[in-house]
Amino acid sequence: MDVTFFFDPACPHTWRTSRWLVTVGQARDLRIEWRAFSLAILNEGRVAPQFAEALAAASRALRLVEALRAQGRGDDTARFYAELGARSHDVGSPLADRAITEAVEAAGLQEDAPALDDDRWDEAVRESHALAYASAGPDIGSPVLTLPDAERGVHGPIVTEVPGTDEALLLWDSLLPLVRMPAFHEIKRGRR
Repeated sequence: MDVTFFFDPACPHTWRTSRWLVTVGQARDLRIEWRAFSLAILNEGRVAPQFAEALAAASRALRLVEALRAQGRGDDTARFYAELGARSHDVGSPLADRAITEAVEAAGLQEDAPALDDDRWDEAVRESHALAYASAGPDIGSPVLTLPDAERGVHGPIVTEVPGTDEALLLWDSLLPLVRMPAFHEIKRGRR
């Protein structure tokens, strides 16, 4: 893989970042590996009630993400996430089970749907989450981006809107040396 993108499908910021990465991937012919990052695991025992339903839905979706990854089906994962984000974040709705069901169908993954409710995939989700957290943590969230030739991953980048191709590539080209630099720690500014 050229880049690994660890994501929680409940996070709208992560969704926008994923669309940025897809734009870059298409322009630069990058192979993107899609992996689970769980905000439910990150916030275990501290999930606010207003986020509980979305994080429970995300946990189901992440089981399918890891089941597909185990079979080497990254394109199916990308298609599933695209359909899922279109049915939640693109329409301004929190992630819910209905969006997951519709996304599975739209992505042609009905035969794989049993993974959504198969708790045997929870360990794979935890392992993927732990890998991302160890790579970029502590004090991080979704998404985490890693490169095979970098010592550590990064949380983000977080974008407030999906940039056009030229800006997407500029962001990618600016981010690469920072991710690869062992001394680099963080750039951040407050959200508006």
